[in-house]
This record gives sequence, structure tokens and C-alpha cells, in this order.
Amino acid sequence: MSDYRIEHDTMGEVRVPADRLWGAQTQRSLENFPIGTEKMPKEILRAFGILKQAAAEANFRLGKLDEEKRDAIREACRAIAEGELDKEFPLAVWQTGSGTQSNMNTNEVIAGYANRATGRKMIHPNDHANMSQSSNDTFPTAMHIAAVTGIEKKLLPSLERLIASMKEKEEAHRGILKSGRTHLMDATPIAFSQEISGWRSMLEHGRDMILQTLPPLRELALGGTAVGTGINAPKEFGTLAAEEVSKLTGTTFVTAENKFHSLTSKDALVFSHGAFKALAADLMKIANDIRWLASGPRCGLGEIKIPENEPGSSIMPGKVNPTQCEAMTMIAVQVMSNDVAVGMAASQGNFQLNVFMPVLIYNYLQSLTLLADGMESFRVRCFAGMEANADKMKENLDRSLMLATALNPHIGYENAAKVVKTAYKENITLKQAAEKLGLMDGEEFDRLIRPETMV
Repeated sequence: MSDYRIEHDTMGEVRVPADRLWGAQTQRSLENFPIGTEKMPKEILRAFGILKQAAAEANFRLGKLDEEKRDAIREACRAIAEGELDKEFPLAVWQTGSGTQSNMNTNEVIAGYANRATGRKMIHPNDHANMSQSSNDTFPTAMHIAAVTGIEKKLLPSLERLIASMKEKEEAHRGILKSGRTHLMDATPIAFSQEISGWRSMLEHGRDMILQTLPPLRELALGGTAVGTGINAPKEFGTLAAEEVSKLTGTTFVTAENKFHSLTSKDALVFSHGAFKALAADLMKIANDIRWLASGPRCGLGEIKIPENEPGSSIMPGKVNPTQCEAMTMIAVQVMSNDVAVGMAASQGNFQLNVFMPVLIYNYLQSLTLLADGMESFRVRCFAGMEANADKMKENLDRSLMLATALNPHIGYENAAKVVKTAYKENITLKQAAEKLGLMDGEEFDRLIRPETMV
């Protein structure tokens, strides 16, 4: 028995592995683009399974596809959407910029699956699986489906869980005072719960920004076909297909009002990834704050304790490092870098089509996944176990020279500065310096310098 079979397309015959469902065009792409290790993201495969099923249902409702063919396509799409056929999608990200070969990969797998199941060549990749469609409207549709479902099912739930954890820590640490810091230098007092509330608010703002990017992503290009005119697609196809996608995903999608825009512009994904970048920037800040505050255990700030997950050194015994913080900051760097690729790719909308779509969605989905997984790991393995070192916080606060800020209204800024400089230079307390300079007695100093009134 041969280990390959002969398939053909408009360019001729091609040898295809006998056990594979794909056809000639997939095989050509596989052979012509042996580039890198990056494969088309699984989220795009799932989205193609959904949109092809929606398209088949729309074509059936419009009288263009009979029930038997609709059902055969639907079953193949179900298998694709549920991940049962992932091995049938071998193509690289680095292929045609329209994603045409991945669209045809999907069409061929649908046909191959359906024809094997029925025992006859009932479904043609182009004529049936791709009916009323073009790669030029299906690939951007798959991008938007993958983006919306990824945000709603993966990114936002992870973000909400981290926000909830921060609210818990905020409540648990009320009443603990510490020194604030600006420019990495001592500043006026702050409650630790206030510091945590700042982190929480960053994440809440990040969530709200991401939510604002969803409406443009809900617009689907399907129905625009080759250049946006909708050639070879019934007028109602885009609307019906969007309705079916909504049913299959359980979330709202609509047909894009202007298909010329939806085929060539990728502004919705740029806008959305910009919100990812904003979230990444805040996560970078939060992770850095936590690892600075946890630094030590003896020669650093040591104001908080975080979980000890694994040995930190192959040579220094007993060393433990803030590894979850480091992972989060590396994720932030990757997301910020991906934003450059997403923006540059989106700028390449030449005439009626953007031809940088695979690299755009690869970077977009990588950011989405890294942020979601990273926040979950950070929450479970670091933040949930974070505890304040209240004694160290009090020690640092009591020694802070910036408590003198409370003296400004009573002795003036310049006199208060003299107190600070004298205390620092002579290594004495603020109270001793104030008394030495004759600016106030100890009783008045104690009345004015009360950290709990400064927060």
C-alpha cells in the first residue's frame, strides 16, 4: 500500500500523505514554506471551524447548499472547532500574507473529513466548504472570532480573578502603615492597603480598556469575499453568517457595515492590542513593586514576604528568588514588543487587502495567552501568598526623614528641610534635630508627627 495519494488542484498533481485529510494546496504550502517553527495558532483553527459551520448554515438557509452537504460540513467543522483534527493543520505562520493557504487547508480538511465519512466525494473544498466566501474575508473573520472569544473566555476571567485577589489583600492589610517611596527615595507615609488599591485600580482600568475594544472586534468581514464587493455571495449571507457565529460562540457578532474597511484595515486589532500593552505596562510595574518590596531577606527592603517556590541558585545555598515576578516582567516585555509587530503589520493594508494578517494574529494571540496565563500563575503562586512584614514596615516608617513633611504648615518648608538635613547629617532623629535647632520642643513634635494622620 502506497504511503501517499495523488491529489490535484488548478496547477496539477501533488503527492499527499495517504493518511492526511488535507489536499493539494495545503501540501504545496507545506513544501513551499519550510520556515521557522511557528504554526498557525490553534485559536485560528477553532475560529475557522466555527465560521465555516456558520457559512454552511447560512448557505443552506439561502438555498445554495442542500441539507446533506450542510450536515456533512457541519460535522467536519465541529471536529475542527473541538480540536479533534489539529494534526491536519501543519502550516506555518510564515506563508501568504492573506492566510489563503490556511483557509484552503481548512476547506480541504472539511472536504476530506466529510468525504471519508460518507464514502464518496460529496464535498469540494472550493465549491462547497468555501461557498460564498474568500480567503480575504474568512481569515479576518477568524481573527476577530479568535480575539473576542479569547478575551471573553481566557483573558478577562484571569484578570478578574487577580483583581478579586487584590481586593482580598487590600482588606486583609488595612491599618498597616509604611513609608511611601517616590523616585526610589523615601516619601511620606502610606497605608499598605492604599498601595495595594493602586495596583487593583490599574488592573480595573486595564479591564475597562480591554472591554472598550470589543465592539469593533465583533464586526465580521464575512460576506465581503474577494475585495469587499461581495461577489459570488448572496446579499444576506454576511448577516446570516454573523448570526450563526453568534449562536455557535455564545457571544455577539455582527456583519461589518463596510466590507472594504474590514478586509484591508486591522485597526480593531491594533486598538485591542494597545489595551493589552497598557495592561502589560501596569503588570510590569506591579511585579517590579512586589519584587522590590520583597527584596532581601536581610539586605533589601524586606517589607513583604512572598511564597518560596523553588531554589534560586545553583551555587548559593538557601537562596530564593522572586521568580513569578520575573516571569511576569518578561511577559510584559514580550507583549510590548508584540505591539510593534501588530501595529506595523496593520499598516500594510495595500489597496483592498491587508497581507500581513498571519503575523499580526500570531503576535496578538501570543500576547493574549501570555497575559492570561501569566496573571493566573502570578496570582496563584505569588500574590495569593503575599504577606506584609509589618514590623519591618514600621521600622522603616519610624526612620523615615520624610515624616518632617507634616511640619511644613507649622515651621515652614525651609525650616523643615533644616530639620531633615540636620537629622541625616548627624544621624539623629527628626525630633532630636528639631529640638537642637530650637524650632519646637519634643511634646509639640510628638503632637504633629503622627503617621496615622498623614494617610
